[in-house]
Amino acid sequence: MPFSPIPRGVYPSVTEIQPKQLARRGIKLVLADLDNTLVPYKVPEPTPEIVAWKQELEAEGIQLFLLSNSRKPGRAQHFAQTLGIPFQGHSGKPKRSGYLRAMERMGCTPEQTVMVGDQIFTDTLGANRSGVVPLLVRPIRLAGNPGRYIRYAVETPFRLLGERRPFL
Repeated sequence: MPFSPIPRGVYPSVTEIQPKQLARRGIKLVLADLDNTLVPYKVPEPTPEIVAWKQELEAEGIQLFLLSNSRKPGRAQHFAQTLGIPFQGHSGKPKRSGYLRAMERMGCTPEQTVMVGDQIFTDTLGANRSGVVPLLVRPIRLAGNPGRYIRYAVETPFRLLGERRPFL
């Protein structure tokens, strides 16, 4: 699979990714990162907007799956259970194995799957390496960690390239 850090579009937030458009493209599974993608860091439960987006996905026959690298004990599990979706913590992104294991669990192929995340060097790179379409969202909140500012600055050229090749 390609070793590419370039996403297929950059979207303002996950709720801007339209389930009807995903369904038209044959998507059956959305793998989603947790922190700074679905909710800000340390937010333990889904917002009403995320709950509504998950319901829109389901109405289109699309499954939502939480694919997280979170090492905080129980964080991904609690969030996923509250939202009523399957999850996989300690996924090891950008390694392919976490993506492949999630798709196998859900009975989907890479062609039927997208990955939604906020980071180039974990979410996007891992999705591309796994044959999954990477959809990048702008991070919800950068405040609080100087390392995030540096990482996102390094990612800027790849974000700009991704804006030029939208999937939806």
